[in-house]
Amino acid sequence: MPRTPHTVWRHTAAALLSGAGLLLAGCAGSNDIGPQPAGLRCVDDSSHCISQREKVFDSYMADKSRSWVKQPAGPHAYASGVRLFALNKRRKELSCDELAHAKREADAAPIALRGSGGSELTPAQVSRGVMLASEVSRDLGREMARRCKKT
Repeated sequence: MPRTPHTVWRHTAAALLSGAGLLLAGCAGSNDIGPQPAGLRCVDDSSHCISQREKVFDSYMADKSRSWVKQPAGPHAYASGVRLFALNKRRKELSCDELAHAKREADAAPIALRGSGGSELTPAQVSRGVMLASEVSRDLGREMARRCKKT
């Protein structure tokens, strides 16, 4: 099967949400940004963490107000993949203001992942989070260019 951007994204998303060999650190929380759903701090591939991430993702998808979009996040939230994947999944529904916020967040995620706040993360977790953030930033930028006028 050819590696199109769609298949790469689908495989990346599946790995992030299922945790299949993706994240190897423990479920221990961190002092990222403050209280966050457990699924955003749970970054290993245990069934418990996979379940927690799925619950957070499902709650994001069910939230018609999209209040989670502007909530602060830290390195573990990006390493879990849930937030970035949800932002990308909902990009066509986001307002231009929400898109701009999401793009800034995706652009800043690599700095957060590489910074001291993510010190419990493995280099592989950081690398995967950085790659996902880059892809999400690009997709959000395209959506903004398509729908939002520059001010």
